[in-house]
Amino acid sequence: MSGQHQPGAIERIAVIGGGAWASALALTAARAGREVMLWARDPRTVQAISAGEGNPGYLPGIPFDRAITATGDLGMALDGAHAVLLVTPAQTTRAMAEALAPHLAPETPVVLCAKGIERDTGLLLGEVLSQAAPACRPAVLSGPSFASDVARGLPTAVTLAADDGDLADLLSLALASAQFRPYASTDLVGVQVGGALKNVLAIACGAVAGKGWGASALAALTARGFAELTRLGLALGARPETLTGLSGLGDLVLTCSSPQSRNFAFGMALGEGRTVAELAAGGKLAEGVHSAAIAVDLAARHGIEMPIGTAVSAVLEGRIGLDAALTGLMTRPLRREA
Repeated sequence: MSGQHQPGAIERIAVIGGGAWASALALTAARAGREVMLWARDPRTVQAISAGEGNPGYLPGIPFDRAITATGDLGMALDGAHAVLLVTPAQTTRAMAEALAPHLAPETPVVLCAKGIERDTGLLLGEVLSQAAPACRPAVLSGPSFASDVARGLPTAVTLAADDGDLADLLSLALASAQFRPYASTDLVGVQVGGALKNVLAIACGAVAGKGWGASALAALTARGFAELTRLGLALGARPETLTGLSGLGDLVLTCSSPQSRNFAFGMALGEGRTVAELAAGGKLAEGVHSAAIAVDLAARHGIEMPIGTAVSAVLEGRIGLDAALTGLMTRPLRREA
């Protein structure tokens, strides 16, 4: 962008990641008038984006309607960036943050755009980022959004959280357009909990759909899943209004109702008779697979009942069959709804 940079203004954004969501967010930032540099590991992705061809490997048929520069050099991508969107898989967050850290100017905002819990530590990704790149200012973007919808410029609303409300406002403004509406929040924990747990719950909902049990069962499981998400979220310090907002209930409804969700599609494949081993061999493990066991462990530490999450974890670890797990969930003892 031309003109003098104003202190605090976010004009140059680095997008770290070469997948569908990274490309969609790069387009979003460009449509909002920002100067965008995207880093990708795959040279073919870098070449395609630099040539104006879009990202045919992940977003086939979606042209890039804005100029975006791409590079395979991390230092080049981060040079002069006023903010960073970290859009790599949740379980790579620590390694990627450590790689970013030497190239970041102090106090640079880094926005986490993956959803999950670190498998080895049980830490939320914001905590991982703070450990691995302590000089940055962590933020989180989450909400009901499919990459293909966002890339095509379809109307989407998400939540963007940072501990500092002024920073959350600034980042939201930097990405906002008529089609993409980021609502600012200071509830980092709540936004992360919603994003991580809905992945686990979506596997259960996908399995019910794969079994052909119908929309009524799917709605019941989604509602009870939201009760689990709420209980654990509140125990971890989330605000109720965050859990009932875009990054909580909104994202849960989207993810638990569409095969466009990788987690729902994974569960659906299980319901249709595929095994975890088959799906893993095909490279189709969804993020909820990594987060399920640690989410259940977190719930146990806080004395929270999480039957759906527990059933998903047990199925993924081979401790119970899918039919028995789903039947057990749908025939739990009757009691007053709390």
